[in-house]
Amino acid sequence: MTHTPNTSAPAPSERCADLTEIESDLSGTGLTIGVVMARFNREVGEGLLAGCCQELRRLGVAATDVTLVNVPGALEIPLTLQTMAQSGKFKALVALGCVIRGETYHFEIVSNEAARGVTDVQLTTGIPIANAVLTVENDDQALVRMHQKGMEAAQCAVEMANLLKAVK
Repeated sequence: MTHTPNTSAPAPSERCADLTEIESDLSGTGLTIGVVMARFNREVGEGLLAGCCQELRRLGVAATDVTLVNVPGALEIPLTLQTMAQSGKFKALVALGCVIRGETYHFEIVSNEAARGVTDVQLTTGIPIANAVLTVENDDQALVRMHQKGMEAAQCAVEMANLLKAVK
């Protein structure tokens, strides 16, 4: 006996109409956001920060509710995020930085360990972290992506702070 799954998608109105759905909430009013930015590849970091701050303001996060901390490089981001998350002062955090591939294996180590560290902090503390540490092949890729990625990180931080509040 073979089973053929139903591959046709249900119409939106048939999609569990009786469930409770938590909608995306991008209202940043009253949220406190911490931002950690790596100084290594500073031009890209500043571009990420500009996009992030512009979007946080657009979403209603007051400038006085945003705290920026600068660290030497991407590997220092997770510890700083952990300290900020444990402080109880922030509803969400943002990691900003850039790792550009070079000629050695160092790129993989820094990229992977920074990402793992950010994820570990988020899961350990329960504070959402928008990871906008770019990992790119060259400067041009970083410059093209930095502003947009900074904006997306701001949106992610606000949305996740509101989502976690709603599901608690």
